[in-house]
Amino acid sequence: MPSTIASFPVLGIVLAVASAAMLALGNMMQARGVRSGEAGAFGAKQFFALLRNRPWVIGALLIGAAILLQLASLTFAPLIVVQPVGVVALVFASLLTARATHRKPSRREMRAIATSVIGVGAFVTVAALVSTQRTIEDRQLVAILLTLAVVLCVSIVSAVVGRGHRMPAVVIVIAAGVFSGFVATLGKTVILRVQTVLTTQDYRFDASNLLTLACLVGIALSGGLAIYLIQRAHTVNSPEVVVGGLTVIDPFVAVVLGIAILGEATGAPVWSLLLLAAAGAVAVWGVFDLARAQQASVGDASLES
Repeated sequence: MPSTIASFPVLGIVLAVASAAMLALGNMMQARGVRSGEAGAFGAKQFFALLRNRPWVIGALLIGAAILLQLASLTFAPLIVVQPVGVVALVFASLLTARATHRKPSRREMRAIATSVIGVGAFVTVAALVSTQRTIEDRQLVAILLTLAVVLCVSIVSAVVGRGHRMPAVVIVIAAGVFSGFVATLGKTVILRVQTVLTTQDYRFDASNLLTLACLVGIALSGGLAIYLIQRAHTVNSPEVVVGGLTVIDPFVAVVLGIAILGEATGAPVWSLLLLAAAGAVAVWGVFDLARAQQASVGDASLES
């Protein structure tokens, strides 16, 4: 049985909240940069043009800082504890939008934000109490890499079959969230493998190390696809929708992989799993309710103008 590794959930949660704030601000800046550029499908020409766009570059730096903070949070706490905290990014995004547009959030928006925060808070509290960090076995790495390979194959087939047809805006956001979830999960496996090596002081280069290197390749592939899809999503969605989709799909994928493959909830009592499911449902409900509330607010503003 794999041994457990010490964790510091509170520090991990604090770093995850800081990461969420950086993610929200970075996405807002990148959305401004993308929308100020050339119209049309996002491609290489548009990407190189964005490299000269100051808001987009600042946004990219902020997202890079968010990723570093996220990886740091994963060092101190299990994946299923810190990853759901990313939902808080939607709260930050809503507040930033309200500040930029000089419009106070409506009562319904505030209620939705409170619902998400309560759901995430309950989820993280329960997860911190019942989850454990364990050393990663080779079979678990293989399982994650095979799952990623299946997702990549499905994505490629879907892209080929749907070529020439406009992809629904929400599908782009969902795909970006799925690959972001794999980045977090693979990043966690690499962190745990490094922690295991440092703990056991076993520095031999063997098949296990090759699997770890394969995880790094998976991170590069998933990260590249997530970045590309996020930029495409910004061309057809509002920043709140992009952040909302990422903060729902990314944690969902990561938590499922963390429980099903990494075994972070192994030994947890049934009541805790039921509470996790209920708290997660409340948080997701709050996100969708916030999206609907914002659409209603935009519609009311259009009628007033």
